Amino acid sequence: MNVTIYDVAREANVSMATVSRVVNGNPNVKPTTRKKVLEVIERLGYRPNAVARGLASKKTTTVGVIIPDISSIFYAELARGIEDIATMYKYNILLSNSDQNPEKEIHLFQTMLGKQVDGMVFMSGNVTEEHVKEFESASVPIVLAGSIEEQGKIPSVNIDYEQATYDAVNSFIESGHKHIAFIVGPLNEPINSVKKLNGYKRALQDAGIEFNEEYVVEGDYSYDSGLEATDRLFDMDTPPTAIFVGSDEMALAVIHRGKDRGIVVPDELEVISSDNTRLTQMVRPQLTTIVQPLYDIGAVAMRLLTKLMNKESVDEHTVILPHRIEKRQSSK
Repeated sequence: MNVTIYDVAREANVSMATVSRVVNGNPNVKPTTRKKVLEVIERLGYRPNAVARGLASKKTTTVGVIIPDISSIFYAELARGIEDIATMYKYNILLSNSDQNPEKEIHLFQTMLGKQVDGMVFMSGNVTEEHVKEFESASVPIVLAGSIEEQGKIPSVNIDYEQATYDAVNSFIESGHKHIAFIVGPLNEPINSVKKLNGYKRALQDAGIEFNEEYVVEGDYSYDSGLEATDRLFDMDTPPTAIFVGSDEMALAVIHRGKDRGIVVPDELEVISSDNTRLTQMVRPQLTTIVQPLYDIGAVAMRLLTKLMNKESVDEHTVILPHRIEKRQSSK
């Protein structure tokens, strides 16, 4: 049987209120009484019931985190930043994997609310109107991490994806490339179809290079989709001489498929990736990449959530972190 606060109070011959004060660190307890209660807690193996404490304080010190794919290096880095800051501020994490399924995302969101979390960090490639409606009706604050909601109604932490893509494509243009392809992630996600694609088109337009729709190939962030996309581009009558890739995993596929076909990177093909996960340094040549501060996005999102949960003043609900391009061996 679970040891209860009543068992501790009876064994220590004090009131349950006294046990509660000891457990919660209240200074208004005599040192001798505190010592006696702590000895009983240790001997009986008592563990405070977080749910019961939450009912009394209206807080559970628990935060829900909904993530599309915990096996993804991209999201794992974000989650690590969230978890570290949560631990710093003494919050526990409930982590759920949504498989990027909208129905499952809503279900998990409602389940988290049912578990009385104090707030949530939500990650998804596609934050819909239905999501926003759920978030706005929730009794706890929600923060988006590495995810965009186009109307800016929900607090979020990201980089400027459009400008980052512009910078990557522009670096190809400055190297003299005119046949520049884009292996993009799923186009049902606004980060890709709105932000990144706009950055790609704008860079070409500013350089007077005509946009070629065939140079934009959709993948699903996976290695296999990167192989398929690369094959399509290499089989064109005029294959690209530079490719910007929407995920590190797909970028690895570009490097490997180029090697399969005898294409030398970067002499015959330059490649820039977009996330700077550890994969970028595990391939040869190492990948030039946009440095997206994944850990920091998660950490800042969690810190923003702590402020909202504690009703602290927040200067900016939409946080844009800086990015840069890390030059490595896949570009000149």
